[in-house]
Amino acid sequence: MILSLENVSISSREKKIVDNVSLSIQKGEWYALVGQSGSGKSLLSQAIGQMLPPNLQVEGKILFKDEDLLSLSPKQIRTFRGQKLSYIFQDYQGSFTPFRTIGQHFEEYQKAHGIRDAKTRKIKSMDALESVGLDEALYKRYPFQLSGGQLQRVSIAMALLLSPDLLIADEITTALDSVSGHRILELLAKRQKETGCAILFITHDWRHVRRYATRLAVMKEGEIVESGGKHRILDHPQHDYTKQLIQAAPILGRGLPSGLKEVDTYESAYC
Repeated sequence: MILSLENVSISSREKKIVDNVSLSIQKGEWYALVGQSGSGKSLLSQAIGQMLPPNLQVEGKILFKDEDLLSLSPKQIRTFRGQKLSYIFQDYQGSFTPFRTIGQHFEEYQKAHGIRDAKTRKIKSMDALESVGLDEALYKRYPFQLSGGQLQRVSIAMALLLSPDLLIADEITTALDSVSGHRILELLAKRQKETGCAILFITHDWRHVRRYATRLAVMKEGEIVESGGKHRILDHPQHDYTKQLIQAAPILGRGLPSGLKEVDTYESAYC
């Protein structure tokens, strides 16, 4: 067991936003958290790494293996993020400082996690870029000189740089076109197999759930209404809300985006 949430609730002064959520993620699996916008998916994922705004309070237990993440100090959780737990956000462009090169971002990230040797940092950065199909020339470029697909690849490279056990991917294809989004997820699936990390995949897209997830949970208005194996839920949903979501996805099961074939992998996607 990599991650276990036990009766987790998130509240503001006015109301309870996430109510009594429990779920568990196994080592190396791709776990999808599905629901419409505003269902509490992203807040729940942010609570795992203590990234919620200060006006929100968390109750319950968030166990990473046997360690309660809610008990960690701010300094401890900063060290924890990146080394054992890492994030890729929907707003990946906001993760980059416009006037720092890609190489400088890699440098600062590694320095923050105690990698002091400059040569080691450079080698790890180049290897990371290569692992996501990007040329080392991008190391000296600025974020605004890269396409959206390239920046998202850099985000994946940085998130997996220190070989975390769990990667949280929050709506990472929303800002991309369908072809680029498909290729990004194919790349992420490939890197997951190489690194063995587990993935908590926040999404509202059932096509991606069908293709990549092993298990999933469905959230509605801050509560988990259904959870279990992918095939059981997709083929035999029990909750009315789950049925409505699946029925409202008319292209579910129609295959890949137009123009793509199964043989189209990330190697050809320098988007």
